[in-house]
Amino acid sequence: MRSFPPWKIVTIFSTVLLVILFDQWTKQLVLNRFHWGESLSIIQSFFALTYVRNMGAAFGVLHNAPAYFRDPFFIMVPILALVIIMAILAKLKPDQKLTGLALSLVMGGAIGNLIDRVRFGYVVDFLDLHWKEVYHWPAFNVADSCIVIGVTYLFIGSFFQGNSSTTKSNSVL
Repeated sequence: MRSFPPWKIVTIFSTVLLVILFDQWTKQLVLNRFHWGESLSIIQSFFALTYVRNMGAAFGVLHNAPAYFRDPFFIMVPILALVIIMAILAKLKPDQKLTGLALSLVMGGAIGNLIDRVRFGYVVDFLDLHWKEVYHWPAFNVADSCIVIGVTYLFIGSFFQGNSSTTKSNSVL
């Protein structure tokens, strides 16, 4: 395994720390100011702050699973993901700083939600996007947002990286 040069340490540590601090700070604000289920409209018919307890994963997946399965599962999966992310980060080349940043966003988000699971047995969600009263996107939080941003960058980046390597190999022909 390669060592972590200074750029990796600074990128990873600062990004992960900022995500965790901002995520936990915003969740604590919600816990201090809202009762469970309480909602405050910010943009009428579009955005509200709503305190939700998410027992499951994204979109409430596995929220009805028995606690004896669900609770250990949602502790072990993020830990496994963090180990895998650290292994990938260790192998990044110096020109892959944005990939390192994206992985750090995912890592910080995973740790932020893991903290909730250990503290409460659920994740505190509060960002509530909806269209009038017809459709509600499942509530989410800062950690979820960072995970989605990081994974989206990795997905799009891998698509373009795949195209550029194909182009390079085709240009040699």
